This record gives sequence, C-alpha cells and structure tokens, in this order.
Amino acid sequence: MNLQHKKIVILGGTSGIGFATALAALAQGAEVVVSSSKKEKVETSIATLGARANGVVADVNNAESVGRLFKEIGYFDHLVYTAGESLLFGNLDGIDMNAVRKAFDVRVFGAIAALKAALPYIRQGGSIVLTSGIASSRAPKGLTIGASICSAMEGLTRALAVELAPLRVNIVSPGFVRTPLWSNMPDDDREAMYQHAGSSLLVGRVGEADEIAQAYLYLMNNTFVTGQTVVIDGGGVLV
Repeated sequence: MNLQHKKIVILGGTSGIGFATALAALAQGAEVVVSSSKKEKVETSIATLGARANGVVADVNNAESVGRLFKEIGYFDHLVYTAGESLLFGNLDGIDMNAVRKAFDVRVFGAIAALKAALPYIRQGGSIVLTSGIASSRAPKGLTIGASICSAMEGLTRALAVELAPLRVNIVSPGFVRTPLWSNMPDDDREAMYQHAGSSLLVGRVGEADEIAQAYLYLMNNTFVTGQTVVIDGGGVLV
C-alpha cells in the first residue's frame, strides 16, 4: 500500500511529528499540504519538502481562518492533525487557567474546528488521523492537563468513527519522542532528560519523529482500520 497520487493535509505539519509525516508521505508519492499559524515556519518547511509540497498559513483557533484554509486547498484525501504547543507541566493547584484553556484550544478545540471545516472536502475513501499521547493511559505526576487532552482526543476519535462512517477516523498515541516540543528546555537538560527517559523504556531509548510518522502512514493506507488508537511508545505503557 502507498499514497501515490493522494493529497494529504497536515495541520501542524511544519515541525516535529507532523513534518516527519509530511516527508514520509512524500516518499510514498503523495502530494502534501502543510499548515501552521506562523508564515516563516510554512515557508521554511516548503523549501525543505520540495516540489510536491505546498503550505498554507492558518490559525486553527480562528474559524474563519480554518474555513479559508480548506476552501483554498480544495478536495483532498487524508487529514492529519498534529498541531500543538509545548507541553503544559505542573500540578493542578499551580497551573494558570488561561494556559489550560490555551492548551485545549490548540489540541482539542482546534482539532474539532478543523474537522468540521474539512469534512466537505475529504474525498471518498479518505481518512482522518488525529494525535494524542500515552498520558491518556499512564499519566505521570505533573501532566494532568496533557493526560486530559489525550483522553479527550481518543474519545473524540471513537465517537467520530461511528458518526462519520464510512469515513475512517483513527488516532496515533506516541510515547516519549525527540521533537521540538521540548525546545523550551536548555540543551544539556533536554539531552539528559532523553537519556533518563530512554533508559527506562523497553527499547532502551526515546523515539524519533520519523518512527512515529510510520504510524500515521499505516492508518492512512490501511482501509480496514477505524476508531483505533495506535500506541507507539517503545513499551512505555508497560514500565
């Protein structure tokens, strides 16, 4: 199975897992459209991705912006949603509610708004692939908000798979992955965190974005999978 001649839209496709998914889809022959709210990130990504890639600037928290995005793109085959800011850490009693709302705005409400706007443009036989994380199954202390977001997205996936059938809806649940989500940490601290986290996993290391991207491609390609959460975590939920 491959994505030859398919058109893939990746919201959040200018960095991290989304960008890795764009590269992997291009390698299978797809046409890719990536989107971000930051113009410079879109331009940089397109320059790297090459001729079969296009980019659109859009804010997933602005309904008009999202509507214009899909009107400009037109009909396509698969929608991937990987948009998200840096993870929100902290115990509940110390977390600012504005930060909580912003986190949900991007990762949950932004996804819902994007799906609603995209539905008229997804071709028959296409699919939607969303993003959560293993905090929904095993939430560490200090990641209450992240765990709540991941759980919400997995519930949304199951509900939409029923509501939108035969359109397929699935979700990828990554474990600890080396991505720009951790870029707000000092370099030495970040590498020490990767080493510490990786040593506790069954595979002995943290994941790479291109490894996670393969799960998105699998869910786009396999036409008999819907309503499923694909966990790819190096054994993280087992230890």
